[in-house]
Amino acid sequence: MPDAAARVRAPSSALLTITAVVIGLAGLGLGAAGAWLVVLGGSWYYLVAGLGLIVAAVLLPRGSGAGLWVYAAVVAFTLVWALWEVGFDWWPLAARGDVFFVLGVFLLTPWVARALGRRSAAGVAPARGFLGVVLLAFLAAAVFSWTRDATRVEGTMPAPTAAAAASANAAPAPPKDDWTAYGGNGMGQRYSALDQITPANVGELQEAWHFRTGDVRGQSGDPEETTFEVTPLKIGERLFLCTPHQSVVALNATTGEQLWRYTPEIRRPLALQHLTCRGLSYDPGSAVRPAPAAAASSPPTAGGDCDAKLFMPTADGRVIALDPESGRPCMRFGGGTGQIDLWKNMPNVKPGAYYSTSPVVVTRSLVIVGGTVLDNVSTKETSGVIRAFDIDTGALVWNWDSGNPDDTAPIAADRTYTANSPNSWSISSVDEALGLVYVPTGNQPPDQWGGKRTEGAERYSSSVVALDLATGRVRWSFQTVHHDLWDYDVPSQPSLVDLRIGSETVPALVQPTKQGELFVLDRRDGKPVAKVHERPAPQGPAAGDHTSLTQPVSELSFDPPALTPADMWGGTVFDQLACRIAFHRLRYEGRYTPPSTEGSLIYPGNFGVFNWGGVAVDPVRQMAFTTPASLAFVSRLIPRTDDTSLHVQGKDRPNDSLPALNENFGAPFAVQLRAFTSVFGLPCQAPPWGHVAGADLRTGRVVWKHKNGTVRDSSPLPLPFAMGVPSLGGPMMTAGGVAFLSGTLDYYLRAYDVANGKELWRSRLPAGGQATPMSYRGSDGRQYVVVAAGGHGSLGTRTGDHVIAYALPRR
Repeated sequence: MPDAAARVRAPSSALLTITAVVIGLAGLGLGAAGAWLVVLGGSWYYLVAGLGLIVAAVLLPRGSGAGLWVYAAVVAFTLVWALWEVGFDWWPLAARGDVFFVLGVFLLTPWVARALGRRSAAGVAPARGFLGVVLLAFLAAAVFSWTRDATRVEGTMPAPTAAAAASANAAPAPPKDDWTAYGGNGMGQRYSALDQITPANVGELQEAWHFRTGDVRGQSGDPEETTFEVTPLKIGERLFLCTPHQSVVALNATTGEQLWRYTPEIRRPLALQHLTCRGLSYDPGSAVRPAPAAAASSPPTAGGDCDAKLFMPTADGRVIALDPESGRPCMRFGGGTGQIDLWKNMPNVKPGAYYSTSPVVVTRSLVIVGGTVLDNVSTKETSGVIRAFDIDTGALVWNWDSGNPDDTAPIAADRTYTANSPNSWSISSVDEALGLVYVPTGNQPPDQWGGKRTEGAERYSSSVVALDLATGRVRWSFQTVHHDLWDYDVPSQPSLVDLRIGSETVPALVQPTKQGELFVLDRRDGKPVAKVHERPAPQGPAAGDHTSLTQPVSELSFDPPALTPADMWGGTVFDQLACRIAFHRLRYEGRYTPPSTEGSLIYPGNFGVFNWGGVAVDPVRQMAFTTPASLAFVSRLIPRTDDTSLHVQGKDRPNDSLPALNENFGAPFAVQLRAFTSVFGLPCQAPPWGHVAGADLRTGRVVWKHKNGTVRDSSPLPLPFAMGVPSLGGPMMTAGGVAFLSGTLDYYLRAYDVANGKELWRSRLPAGGQATPMSYRGSDGRQYVVVAAGGHGSLGTRTGDHVIAYALPRR
C-alpha cells in the first residue's frame, strides 16, 4: 500500500489531469483559431501560444517541472507581446492575459502543488518560482496601467477675455430664468445664463421634486425604439414636456405639481420604426410681436385664439397648437381645427412613415417643420420637404423641396412634393437677425447604396442648409459628407455662437456630425471658420454605385484613429482572437470604407461620434462641451433578387406592419447593419468608447478629453469600472461653469467643471437618462436642473417615466 508521500507525489492526480485537459483545450482553441488568423495575414502570437499550451498540457501530468516551465514561458511571452502591442493600457492588457493569469495562479495553489510533488522536488520548485515571478510581473503591469488612459487629454480652458465677453453680450441674450426652446433658445446652444450652481457648490445638489408621467412603454404596436428623449421647456412658472405616446403635460416649475395634461387621439394603425417626442416649441405671441391685423377683427372661436402657443408634433403626421394656460387646442390655428396635417401634398402616403420626432422651429411669424422619413425601407418613400406655416393661422407660407429647390412658393393643391428626397429629422436653428433658418439634412434612401440618387439629393444630402426665412430659398449649403453611403446624415442641431477671432467677431455655426467633425462655419455665408480639408477617400463601391474621391475633414475633429488589429478586444483572449479574425475578414480601409457584399467595417458607425444630442456651447467662454463616442459597425450588402423578398426581417414580420429597416425595396441591395461585437456581445474594439471633451472654438483645439461613464448598468454584474461608455442625449452648460450630462449607458446625471472636465457630482437615476438636461430659475429663486429618465428601447437601457428636478438646499 503506497504511503502518504507517494500519494501526494502521484502524477496521475485527477485534479492535475483535469487542469492539464483545460490547458490543452485552451491551447487547441488558440492554436486552431491562431492558424486561421495567420492564413488571413494576422499575428502569429496566438498560434505560438496555443502550441505552447498544448506542450504544457502534455508535460504537466508527468509530475516534473517541465510543464510549469513551458506554461510560465507562454505567460512571459504573452506579457512581452501584450506590452509591445498595446503598452500599459489596462483593458487591452487584461483581455490578452486574464485567462493565462487565472490558470497560472491556479497552478501555484497547494492542491496542484501536492499533485506535482514536494516543493523541494527537482525541477518543480524553480519552475513554480519562475511562474510566480512572471505572474507578479503581469500583475505589476496591470496595476501600473489601471489608471492610465492613452486617449486622455489634460488641460484647462482659457478664461474668457473681455472682448469675447463683450461679443457674447452683444449677441441675442439667452433666456436667464426660462428655457424657451429645445436648445435653450433658437440658437441651439444648450446654455443657461444662470450662475447659482458653481463647481464649488454643485456637490450640494439634491432632488427637489420627482414627477412620474404615467406613460407606460411596451404597449401594443410600440416599436423597439420607443424612447423618452424629451427636454422640457420652462416658460414663466410652468414646465412643459411631452411623452413618447404623445401626451403633453404642464407642471409647476418649482413644485413639480401637474397643472394640466393633453393627450391627442392618434390615428391608428401606425407601424413606426421609432416612437418618441424630443420636445415642444413655444410661441410667446404678442409678448414679442404685434398681433396680426386680421386677428383684431376675427371673432373668438371655440377653444380660443391663443395669444401664446405650444406646438406639438404627433406620430401620425400632424402639428397641434395648444394654449399654454389650459392645454386646449388653439382653434384659430389650422383653419378652425387647431392643427395642420403634414401629409397634405405628400407622395407615397403610409401611416407612420413620416412624422416630426423633433420640435419645430418657431420664429416671430413662422412655424418651420421637417420630419423623419422611413429609413432604408424602399426607394418609394415620402418627401423630406421643409415647410413654413403662418404661426397664427397655420397657412402654408413656403416649402423647400430639395428635388425642386428653386420653387418655394406654396405648392398647388393638385401637386405633390418630390418623393424619396433627403429629409431633416433633427432640430433646426434660427437667426432672425440674419433672416436664416439652418436645417441639418439626412440622406435619400437607401443609405448604403446611392447609384440612382437625384441631382438634388446629391447636392443637399448630409448637409447643413441655410434657408431664407422670408422665401424659403437656399442662401447657402455646406455638405458634411459627399455621396453618403454610411448613414452619416447630419444628426445634431447646429449651435449658433458669435466667436471672437482675433480682433473680429464672427457670427458662427457649429455643426457636429456622426463622423466626428465639428464644422465651424460663418453662418452668414457657410464659409469655414475652422479650416476644412478635402482628404482622399477609399474607393471601390458596390456594383452600379460610385464614391467621392475626397471627403471634408474639419480642423476641429473628434474622428477616432483608424482601427488596427491590435485594437481588437474582448472579455477574454478567446473572443479577442475571434474579433481579430472578424476584423481581417471584413473590408476596412479606414473611414469611408464603402459598404460591400463581403461586409465592411464602418468606423465610426452610424450611431455616431455625435448624434441628436449635439454639443453645448458657452458664448462667453467661447467653448464647446462635447460627448464624442466611438463604436464600429458592420455593413453588409445583400443582393436583392426582387422587390418583395425579406432579406433582413425574414418571416417574422408582423401582419399589416411596415417593412423592416434595411430591406431597401427597389434597390439592388438590402443591407445588414450590426454593431461590431464579440460572441459575448462586447464591442470588438477596446475601450474607452465614450468621452467628455472641451474644445476651444476660437483656436479649434481640444483642450481636455476624459473617458466618461461605467459599465455598471450594461454588464451582467454591476461593475463600476470607468471604461468610458457612449452617451445618447446631449450636454448642457451653465454660466456658473458647470456642465450636466445624463445620456451615458449607466444611469447617472453627472456634473462637470467646464474648465477642465473634472466630474464634480453624480446622482443615480431610476432609468436610462437618454435625454438632454435643462436649467431655469424657480419662483423660490433657486436654480433648478431637470432631466427626463425613461430609457431607450434599442439601447436596452431601463425604461421609465421619470422627470426629476435638482436644486441647491434652501438657505
